[in-house]
Amino acid sequence: MRVQVAIIGAGPAGLILGQLLHKAGIDAVIVEMHSPDYVLHRIRAGVLEQVAVDLLDAAGVGARMHAEGLVHQGFDLLIDGVRRRIDLHGLTGGKQVMVYGQTELTKDLMDARRSAGLLTIYEASAVSVHDFDTDRPRVRYSKGHVSHEIECDFIAGCDGFHGVCRASVPQNAISNFERVYPFGWLGLLADTPPVSDELIYVRHPRGFALCSMRSHTRSRYYLQCPLTDKVEQWSDEKFWDELRRRLDPQTAESLVTGPSIEKSIAPLRSFVAEPLRFGRLFLAGDAAHIVPPTGAKGLNLAASDVRYLSRALIEFYTGNTEGIDRYSERCLRRIWKAERFSWWMTMLLHRFPDTNPFDQKALEAELDYVVNSVAGRTTLAENYVGLPFND
Repeated sequence: MRVQVAIIGAGPAGLILGQLLHKAGIDAVIVEMHSPDYVLHRIRAGVLEQVAVDLLDAAGVGARMHAEGLVHQGFDLLIDGVRRRIDLHGLTGGKQVMVYGQTELTKDLMDARRSAGLLTIYEASAVSVHDFDTDRPRVRYSKGHVSHEIECDFIAGCDGFHGVCRASVPQNAISNFERVYPFGWLGLLADTPPVSDELIYVRHPRGFALCSMRSHTRSRYYLQCPLTDKVEQWSDEKFWDELRRRLDPQTAESLVTGPSIEKSIAPLRSFVAEPLRFGRLFLAGDAAHIVPPTGAKGLNLAASDVRYLSRALIEFYTGNTEGIDRYSERCLRRIWKAERFSWWMTMLLHRFPDTNPFDQKALEAELDYVVNSVAGRTTLAENYVGLPFND
């Protein structure tokens, strides 16, 4: 098979990239190791920056998002029992975010790709990338015990943190920056109405909590927990009881509980690989970076990467190589700002087991400044809705 671009990974990064390239008339195939059902039912992020919403509109997949998504113009910080609203809309000159589950977004992208008759190879095994340091890169995979090879101009590595693309780069050509946090998030999904119309980020002596949602009838809640905890230790009743303890009395009283439809523990880490281009192989999304979910940046950063990458590839086929030459530089500038913000929010709102008394007091003073200063709230709001692109 011969295509212009081979995309490895059918998560949001790969699917958005494929859709943008299709709209530009560029021939791309997506190779995915898992089944469509597996890809579709991964429970992930649900808060989209305005720039991500705009990108999905440009890709032609925004109709259902606008019909069913929830526009949020702010969120609450619940600090030691006191709720304070961060007015995103007012502090950023009218910007806002959209709550729309990654599962729904993935479904929209898969449907669009299927309707256009575009090729996605699911359940590919033994995927490998070759000769990306030449002008004739290749992708190999097996399907049904038959080996296949794709010749292409470029390879887009959108295959996640554990994917083959970043692992195929020579170790002396890449630098990895990482911080692993000493706790996880226990998440519960339930078909219950959200406890609030907007998200609530909770800082409490017992640990962080987050009250989120996927729709008016489906809620998503998180609790900070030790990495040693197992999901089996947390019955639904135990989860709801602990969540109530971390909420203020009025919010706890209005909490509607119900049986979980999904429950899992996710470890938290910050990770960045540099650079993101290796000849004709480009890394994007979780293959390039991981952020703690505290700042809602993971999916948005993936969208940012493929915005830059799609434009770079489109420019290349019109004779301009500046986009691909500067892809890594442009992405990393935005990535590190998002990494800083997610790290900062994580530090402010979580309880760290090894924080010394001085550092704890300094963090409390920082949070006090943020919530009680217009400048502090504006910094938080500007980063949360998404910083502008610097093209």
